[in-house]
Amino acid sequence: MSTLNVQPDLQDVINLVLKTKPLIMDAQSSHDVTVKGRADFVTRTDTSVQQFLKEHLAAAWPHIQFLGEENGQNHADFSKPVWILDPIDGTTNLIYNYMHSAVSLGYCENHEVTMGVIYNPFREELFYAQKGRGAYLNGQRIHVSSKSALNDSLIAVGTTPYDKTMAPVNFKTFQRIFENCLDIRRSGSAALDIAYTACGRQDGYFERDLKPWDFSAGAVILSEAGGTVTGFDGPIDFSKNQNIIASNGLIHDELTKAILF
Repeated sequence: MSTLNVQPDLQDVINLVLKTKPLIMDAQSSHDVTVKGRADFVTRTDTSVQQFLKEHLAAAWPHIQFLGEENGQNHADFSKPVWILDPIDGTTNLIYNYMHSAVSLGYCENHEVTMGVIYNPFREELFYAQKGRGAYLNGQRIHVSSKSALNDSLIAVGTTPYDKTMAPVNFKTFQRIFENCLDIRRSGSAALDIAYTACGRQDGYFERDLKPWDFSAGAVILSEAGGTVTGFDGPIDFSKNQNIIASNGLIHDELTKAILF
């Protein structure tokens, strides 16, 4: 791996992320669980993956800040370059051996995420993108779907499981979307929902109160695949929690209006 480069190299970053597979596949670690809050868990896998990537990213690019979900490392100066990591997006899925969890790593500079890697080792699927260079899945270029109407579209939803007080507004919205789209899905991983939208497996996704590490890597992957990702009320701010709408772009306005009805 190259060291002390001012600008991270995407292939070097990918190689690092791929090395987390043995840590993630350690079943004993995935069942060493600490409860952070209601429906909010951290496993030894989460902390092991974060520590591994933090150490190796710092060794290669010591000038870049690190923002991670675990261990309180969740503050950064976004006027300077910063890594944004979710070591395991879909921790509850991991605990239940659902095989739908991913490492999500974004690189942000000048308040914009310009590089993203999302890796699901259970399916050996690696999504990645760099601004201006397209989006890829396992080396093959990916594009969003061509669906142009909400009633023909498959929409993924997120339930904001850590805050049950949002259930009334969420499920009212889910019903409205369900009545106006082809069908809905709920996967338990925001990063993979955005990546799946990027490769056309679904046409849109939305969720309230996501953390930056939930959507940062996916945002650049989806944009480079031809899609659109915004907050409920405008452009994304990667420095704070957001209500996220991700789509193939063609249905974005219609989906947004249906969500905010």
